[in-house]
Amino acid sequence: MYDKKGFLEISNRYFCSMTNRKLKNAELERKSVSEFKEAEKTPIIVILDNIRSLNNIGSVFRTADAFLIKKIYLCGITARPPHKDIQKTALGATDTVDWEYIEDTLELVENLKKEGVKVFSIEQAENSVMLNDFQVEKGNTLAVIFGNEVKGVHQNVVSASHGVIEIPQLGSKHSLNIAVSTGVVLWDLFSKLKAQKKT
Repeated sequence: MYDKKGFLEISNRYFCSMTNRKLKNAELERKSVSEFKEAEKTPIIVILDNIRSLNNIGSVFRTADAFLIKKIYLCGITARPPHKDIQKTALGATDTVDWEYIEDTLELVENLKKEGVKVFSIEQAENSVMLNDFQVEKGNTLAVIFGNEVKGVHQNVVSASHGVIEIPQLGSKHSLNIAVSTGVVLWDLFSKLKAQKKT
């Protein structure tokens, strides 16, 4: 007999029923590398501006894979695959997500702007737009720049961007890990783009 919380009582021992059964890996409908490459991409580009942590870089790749991100640019001191510490957190996402190394972040930003890409730095700055208030323009590819763990996005890169998006933070630290910031921003933009498609 099941109690009110969905537990089965057998000989005074309780067993959880199969409500909300966790899926097995084989049930997740994971894309192969070739299927990922052929899939329609989310029109978002991620730019990593001088990221020093290899684990953070790997985490960004993994998040980019989850949301079918168009491309990642690795700039400045940001390490490139293959590297065991990147691979450890990327879990193979360096094989699926398109990426390129460009030494000069500012030069990349200027070139993307010429191609019609809307470029935004993820920073805490004057005249920033809070992420929850940021409106995605229909039909545009969006590039978001995440900066160094200590210094953030270089000021010249911030100044060259179309604008600044800030993650609202209400606590005492006002400091998020780069991998966490990437997850928060990409999920928000991905959700807004999905909602936009339905309208």
